[in-house]
Order: sequence, then structure tokens, then C-alpha cells
Amino acid sequence: MQVESSLFQYPKYWAECYGTAPFLPMSRKEMEQLGWDSCDVILVTGDAYVDHPSFGMAVIGRLLEAQGFRVGIISQPDWSSKEAFMSLGKPNLFFGVTAGNMDSMINRYTADRKLRHDDAYTPGNEGGKRPDRAVTVYTQRCKEAFKEVPVVIGGIEASLRRIAHYDYWSDKVRRSVIFDAKADILIYGNAERPLVEVAHRLAKGETMAQMQNIRGTAVIRKEPLPEWRGMDSRKIDQLHKIDPIPNPYGADDVGCQNLSGPSDKKIFDNDAPKPISVQPPKPRPWEQTYVLLPAFERVSEDRYLYAHASRILHQEQNPGCARALFQPHGDRGVWVNPPAWPLNTDEMDAVFDLPYARVPHPVYGKAKIPAYDMIKTSINIMRGCFGGCSFCSITEHEGRIIQSRSKESIIKEIKDIQQKVPGFTGVISDLGGPTANMYRLGCKSEKAEKTCRRLSCVFPGICGHLDTDHQHTIDLYRAARDVPGIKKVLIASGVRYDLAIEDPRYVKELAKHHVGGYLKIAPEHTEEGPLSKMMKPGMGTYDKFKELFDQYSAEAGKQQYLIPYFISAHPGTTDEDMLNLALWLKERKFKLDQVQNFYPSPMANATTIYHTELNSLKNVKHSSEQVPVAKKGRQRRLHKALLRYHDSAGWPLIREALIAMGKQHLIGTGPQHLVPPEGRAEAWAGKHNRKGADKGRQGLTRFSDNQFAERSGKAAKGKSTEGAKGGNKAGKGKGGDHTTGKPTTAKGSKAGSGKARPGARPVFGHAQSHTQGKSQGKSQGQSKKSK
Repeated sequence: MQVESSLFQYPKYWAECYGTAPFLPMSRKEMEQLGWDSCDVILVTGDAYVDHPSFGMAVIGRLLEAQGFRVGIISQPDWSSKEAFMSLGKPNLFFGVTAGNMDSMINRYTADRKLRHDDAYTPGNEGGKRPDRAVTVYTQRCKEAFKEVPVVIGGIEASLRRIAHYDYWSDKVRRSVIFDAKADILIYGNAERPLVEVAHRLAKGETMAQMQNIRGTAVIRKEPLPEWRGMDSRKIDQLHKIDPIPNPYGADDVGCQNLSGPSDKKIFDNDAPKPISVQPPKPRPWEQTYVLLPAFERVSEDRYLYAHASRILHQEQNPGCARALFQPHGDRGVWVNPPAWPLNTDEMDAVFDLPYARVPHPVYGKAKIPAYDMIKTSINIMRGCFGGCSFCSITEHEGRIIQSRSKESIIKEIKDIQQKVPGFTGVISDLGGPTANMYRLGCKSEKAEKTCRRLSCVFPGICGHLDTDHQHTIDLYRAARDVPGIKKVLIASGVRYDLAIEDPRYVKELAKHHVGGYLKIAPEHTEEGPLSKMMKPGMGTYDKFKELFDQYSAEAGKQQYLIPYFISAHPGTTDEDMLNLALWLKERKFKLDQVQNFYPSPMANATTIYHTELNSLKNVKHSSEQVPVAKKGRQRRLHKALLRYHDSAGWPLIREALIAMGKQHLIGTGPQHLVPPEGRAEAWAGKHNRKGADKGRQGLTRFSDNQFAERSGKAAKGKSTEGAKGGNKAGKGKGGDHTTGKPTTAKGSKAGSGKARPGARPVFGHAQSHTQGKSQGKSQGQSKKSK
């Protein structure tokens, strides 16, 4: 979907005379060195400021600078008072607020709601430098500092909370974030196009009240926009009477439905000709139309209505045919305009060709920023994803339309890395994006692309309109390898293998030149039940890809291995499904590392299924499929333990589950067994662990209801300090698997391996594996979201 270029067509703001800053200023001193007396726009972010196109604030800041605005950065401010938000003075136009490249809650807590103690986007990998729900906190502080200055919120955290949404951490449905933050406007998705429009209109003197219909934005209104047609969301899936087709060449008062045939003298009387008038085309049914969603108060209480609202939202993501949405919240409502038009290739090139320094701001000195170290030699070649995996929110943020850069722009960035990145060794760590092999792929039918409402272009099967020719990607890889001084170009982004097998030439090119021993791939599961809720292909597709990969690796004389990723406790997964996956892993001698349960992130389809236990991937009715969901802590620990069947810490829990399922024959020491029987040493250790648990201090999280109890061990009033045999009771919340003390299991052993490795960033509920006897490749773990 290539639209007309408009991003850089605006007249430059008068402040362009100040030129380009080496780094966007973070202090008054830097502003004075640039000759500025004030900033036109101040961006507030929860990340460290790295002037690199993989960091959202750098992209937005440099883009606004290219429009002529003076842009300052307030990075990871002290949110305890308003003073830090006044450090650059009052912005002339607006504050732009984001939590950073990651959702602040996912950044701060594990899938089991335990505190993380690291942050890859902070110097020194130090945790705790941004608040929970950072968008809300930062916006409130900006309003305290300068009440009259508009605040624009955006980024992944705001984008995925644009309507009422299920919040996993509080286990309840929350309002649209624009209400909690009290922001003036919310920009969702990639922000370039709507934000540039907002900036220029504010610069011309318009108010926020005049900017109610900008694509890619959401605003608070008392009622829908006037002159827009409304429709109840509950009628969308119902059949309606088809309107008669008008006769485009008939008289004004005659339509095709009234014609009786050639004998109709009123039309065909040559002796009495009538003037011919061409009727104007009927407006498209989605233009100037909004969908009325169930109110926040109703979706927060009715799981069927919540699932229905979520389904409608996901159907309205195609910029070509999306309708606006209006969801009442009390006596007001959130108005969500249709998505912004995707950037065309020229605009993508211009955004990535902006004058980035490609290094962290000098204020950080020699401090290491892990996220930067991971991506400093990688290149983002495209945005968007049409895979539609239900556990992922990339589609709802970046869209299904693939926005690709030109080959020339990518080669230019390779040369920039050679010149600007200190210590560059000649190895490009990744040419990719949300998916490695969707570069310049898309719909072959322009009409179908603009009117399609499918959630995925590749599930349950690859759409016949989808172009799967990987020649553009192959040509790009070859051009990158030919750049003088480049020794190796690796592909670290995940490969969509169901697309790759459609073009074996790509698999051959990949295996021969671009794999450093291990290739990441994400089958996610082996069983049909969870795979159907994940919207992922079956294992037959994986087997076909593995066959091709092994064949071409052998032809290249290389020993290379696939690193499969799996999700435990995903909605739709039963204990038996996880057991079958564990047996599949053992049969192939896979041992998983960095295991993490499914993480219900806001707005993902799988999160809706998790919350409602309904299949929202289909039309929602009171007879809709009831989906099994692992919500309780014990079952989630079991699913994680089954993925790590080789870890002795999980054996007691697995043995107990096998007995309950009538699968005792899988307990033993033979190759056909999953776990060994309990040994004397294990039983002795379990006995003493249980005794010690009664005297141990309780493990606390931010969500523990007794975290302020006395250190002497006394629990909060009315709360037990220790759980009964088999584990403590979960804390408040229906789905809470956090505990008020250390969880115990049968025989008193540890319940799985839930701790994240220091310095490693968990990969959103995936499990990384390696072949037995082989060293594990470095985890990528870093998504390339620009906003």
C-alpha cells in the first residue's frame, strides 16, 4: 500500500535556521550552546536517550527537528516531583510523552508478576529508573509543571491502551489510558505521520479541540464527531439486505430495479429522448462511519461484551477500510480515528536517513546500555507484520501493511555504521524487523489490500493474494555482503518459516551465508489446540522448513541448528498438551533455557482469550467456544516445568501431574520416560526444605498484600504467613499466581525455574532452546519497535 508522500511536504518551521544539533539537548547548558532560548517540543521518555533509529524518541526527535522545530529530551526523569519536568523550561508547543521502547509494566515485572531488577534501556542495566504506568505518571507531572501546555502521549504503552483493556497486573479491565493520564491527545501506532501534523497545526495556532479527526489518534469527546454515521458494533456480523445496484446511465428517477426489459417505452422510446445523467458513486461503507463499542462500564463486567469489543477493534486495523471507534466511558467517551496511512518507501528512507549520531548521548559517559549494545550493528529494514499471532501486539501497533525501505537506503546505513559505530568489526548483527523475511512482501491485489479485514494473511493458510516471492530479500542480502569491509551479515530476527518454504531459494541463501551456527525459529507449540489459538501453522510446516534448512546447511558444508521458541501456559493449552510438547522435546533431545510463561500484554488477542476464556478469534456469541486457560499459579508452574523437563527442580511437580493424569508409565529411568522416580537424596532434601520454609522470610513483590508487615515475620492482619501443604494461597486477584510467601510444592522442591538470568531480557513468553551437547547462541530478545 503505497500512498502519496506527505511527511516532508510541510513548510519548515521558522526555527530551522538553528540547523541540526549533534545531539538533541538534555540540559539548559546544551540549549545555550545551540543558541536556543527555549524548546518548541520537549519529549519525555522512560528510556536512556540513544541517538539511534531503533529508539523511538530519537526517531521522533530527529523527525521534528527536520521539520524545523527545536526539540529537547527529558530522559528517565525523577517522577517524585515536577522539578525534573521543568529542567528545559516551558515548551512552546507541546510535551510528547512515552514510556519508552517497552511497556513500563512488562519492563518492570516478569510473567509471574515478580519484580525485575534490571532494565536493558538504562545505563548500567539498572532497574527502577522509570515508574509503573510511566505514561500516566509522566503526563501528570507535565501537567503539574505547565498546566496550559498540551501533552501528546504515544509509544507502545499508550498505543495498546487506547480503549478499555484488560490489565494483567491488577487483574481487571481499566479505562483507556487517555482518561487516566489526562492527556490532550493519544497517538497510536507509528507516530510519524500524525505527530508531524499535530506539530504543524499547533505551530499555526490551532488548538487541540480543533484536532479531532487526525488519523492515528484518539481523543476524549462527549459524543461522536458530527456528520459521521454511527453503527452498533453488535450488528457488524449480521447479514443485511443488499442494496439494489443503481443504473449509472439511467434517468434520474429510474433505477435498474424498476426496469421491466426492452419493452419499457419510458426508457427506450427513440422518439422521446431524455437527457442522460451519470449518478455519482456511492460512498464506501466505511467512510465517515464509526462503530459504537460497548461502554467501559459494560465490558468491565461482561466477558462476552469484552471479547466482542476486542474482536471489533482488531477488525478495524486496515487503514484502507477501517472505521472510527467510539467507546463511552461514563458521560464521555474515547474517539479512536482510523489508523494512519503507512509510510511509503521514500518516506521510510527519509526517516532512517535522518542525521542520527548512532551512539548514546555523551551524558552517560562509558556506562553500558544493554539495549544499545544489542542493536548498535543491526539494521531495521521494514516495519509491520501480517502474521497476526494472537500473543503478539506488533500488528496492533505497527500494522499489517509491510513498510519497507529501499535497498539503497539500507546499504547507506551499513556504511554509516562502518563510520560511526566505535569498534565495528565488520559484522552486521541483523538485517530484519518484526520478522526477518517479510521485506517487500504484501498483497498482490490493490483492491483486496485496501478492503481486507482478515486478522492474518498466513493463517489458517497463506492467502492467495499474498506475494511470497523472496527475491527482493535475497538481492538485499547479496548487496549487503558485497559492501567493502563487511565480513558477515547475520539474520537474528525470527524467520517466518511458513513463508520461507514457499520460496526455497530464500532458505538456501539464508543457510549458506547468514546463519552463525544457530537460527531462531518460533513454532511456539506442537499441539493443534494451542496452535489454533495462537494462529500459528502446524508442525508439518516446521518439519518441512527443518528439512530444507538441514539440506542446504549440509550442501554448504556447515553444521547449523535451529533454535525453536515455545510458549507455556498459552490460552487453549491443557496439561496434556504441555506433556505432549515435553515428550516431543525429549525425543529430539532439546533442552530449553530462559523459559517463561505466556505474558498477557494489553490488546493482544490472546490476552482477550486469557481474560474472558472465550474464543474471540471468531464471532462472539453466548454459545462461543469456552477456552481452557492456565491462570492459577500451580498450573502455570507445571506448564513451565514441563518445558524444562530436564530440570530436577520441577520433577516433583511433574510426577504429581503425571499421576493425576494416569501417566505413571512416564516416570522412570529409561529413554521412554520423562522424569525419574524420586530418589532418597531428593526425598531427604524435600523434607528439610519444608522444615526450613516455616522459618524463612517471605518473598515479596509489588503486588503482595503483606509487603508492609513487620520484619519479625508477622503477616498483615487477617492473612496467613504460610500456605498449606502444596503451596501458599495466591494473593488478591482471580488470575494472580503471585504468592504471599515462597511457593512450595509436593516434596517441598522448588517449582520450576522462574528467575530471569541477570542481564538477559525475557522474550515475551517464549522459551529459547539449544540442542543437547551444543552451546547456546546469544538470545536476541530485542524487538525493533521504533515507537
